Amino acid sequence: MFDIGFTELLVVGVVALLVLGPERLPVAARTAGLWIGRIKRMVQNVQREINEELRVEEMRQQAEKNREHLAKFQQDLAGMSKPDAAVAEPVTATTPPATPTDSSASSTAAPSDSSKVTATKHD
Repeated sequence: MFDIGFTELLVVGVVALLVLGPERLPVAARTAGLWIGRIKRMVQNVQREINEELRVEEMRQQAEKNREHLAKFQQDLAGMSKPDAAVAEPVTATTPPATPTDSSASSTAAPSDSSKVTATKHD
């Protein structure tokens, strides 16, 4: 978090020893440690609450998207269930196209005249 090296800590310790004296330094260090611990816990709690709020907001947004998709899907489904005039007409049977009975004959058969392509050579 802070970029404090050993030498900086040593200088702070020496200055604190000179200012506070050997009798009050342990009490001051203990008090400073308690305050630092409280501050760290408060920061962790705030971070946890912010992360929780972000997670809840993301869940709300996803729920709203899901509701929109569901409403669209229900509209599409309702549109499909209504009988359409073209669909409601009875289906009449048509005769299927003639298929050759021999599969080898169909693979070697010549194409019909309408699908025959003639190649001409242009000089």
